[in-house]
Amino acid sequence: MIGWMEAVVLGLLQGLTEFLPISSSAHIRVVSAFLGWDDPGAAFTAVIQLGTEAAVLIYFRKELWEIISTWTRSLFKPELRDHFAARMGWYVIVGTIPIGVLGLVLKDQIEGAFRDLRLVGTTLIVFGIILWFADRTARNKLTLEKHLNVTHAVVYGFAQALALIPGVSRSGGTITAGLLLDYRREAAAKYSFLLAIPAVLASGLLELAEIGNGDAPDWGPTILATVISFIVGYAAVAWFLRYISTHRFTGFVIYRILLGVFVILAVSLGWIPVQG
Repeated sequence: MIGWMEAVVLGLLQGLTEFLPISSSAHIRVVSAFLGWDDPGAAFTAVIQLGTEAAVLIYFRKELWEIISTWTRSLFKPELRDHFAARMGWYVIVGTIPIGVLGLVLKDQIEGAFRDLRLVGTTLIVFGIILWFADRTARNKLTLEKHLNVTHAVVYGFAQALALIPGVSRSGGTITAGLLLDYRREAAAKYSFLLAIPAVLASGLLELAEIGNGDAPDWGPTILATVISFIVGYAAVAWFLRYISTHRFTGFVIYRILLGVFVILAVSLGWIPVQG
């Protein structure tokens, strides 16, 4: 079971890593294994992500209000349907469908086989290399306002769905897709964060019923981890958006590869168990 100290550490990890392209779920899984803690499980991970998602809601509150209000009014006022905020509402909805469908279909694998540390280490390496390739070849020129469309939203959506496997990274997968589509780094990251909102909220709320039952952690540590992830996550998203406006993702790529190699080596040598 997750205790108070574990909750503090895992909440910090969630807040620090959710918005970086290094996979928060992988870090929670790997750190728990190295410290000899029980695997906190998919339910705990999904619920504490509500904290970091609350940070996104507050950070982008003005844009979100404009999107929601304009999209809602456009349902009754045809003249608003070409407004970017109204279109963005549809792009977020369309982009959420892949992870929603695959999340339900693959629920058993998400809670079991996908948490295999050999798979986690491999995805850290492979998708780190893909991120490096995308960052090096992207023309970094498209903007959301002028170029985002339904096709691109679907591509983003399937990239986000890959994050059902710990190690891929929700932000890393969607940002990589955006770079491959030639979006600017900041634009790719912004849409990545907005696109995650429905999926993370739905996943976290659905998993709330699991907290305190069976092998899932109790409510107290879960709430503490969620609050910590919110506070740390708000600072992390603000820093990350400033950082990528002037820097490439090379540092994150190197980190992912080194961590992935270390995880696979640790499992191979028996330092940590394959499953929690």
